[in-house]
Amino acid sequence: MASFPATLATPETLLSFDYGTVRIGIAIGQTVTATAKPLTTIACRNKKPDWSAIGKLIADWQPQRLVVGLPLQLDGSEQEMTERARRFGNQLKGRYNLPVEMVDERLTSREAEANLAAAGGKIDKARIDAQAAALILQSWLDQRTT
Repeated sequence: MASFPATLATPETLLSFDYGTVRIGIAIGQTVTATAKPLTTIACRNKKPDWSAIGKLIADWQPQRLVVGLPLQLDGSEQEMTERARRFGNQLKGRYNLPVEMVDERLTSREAEANLAAAGGKIDKARIDAQAAALILQSWLDQRTT
């Protein structure tokens, strides 16, 4: 992972992805306030990303950078989904010619579910995935502002 200065010199809009083969949670954030929020969830088709829907989000939001969660085991070792998430990140970079950052996403889905439960809102897998994407992006932002 590359090292960045404490704050980014140019304000950026970012999209973050919690990659899965059934759904992909997506969050939006920006570097000015270093905040992230859940945006949406996109269903996959035959375990493949819906590139049309992703392309529309990128066209609508015009991010300068993309962040993808990297699923690892609790001990930090890789798992089957680790390589799939890396491949997804490489495809994003190739299709949209944007920088892509990979971020450790261990336990973000559990934290997202706990946050939704604590807020008393409806808990479903799509909301959990979008919230997890926001946690992934917030983690990336926090690493750059501390």
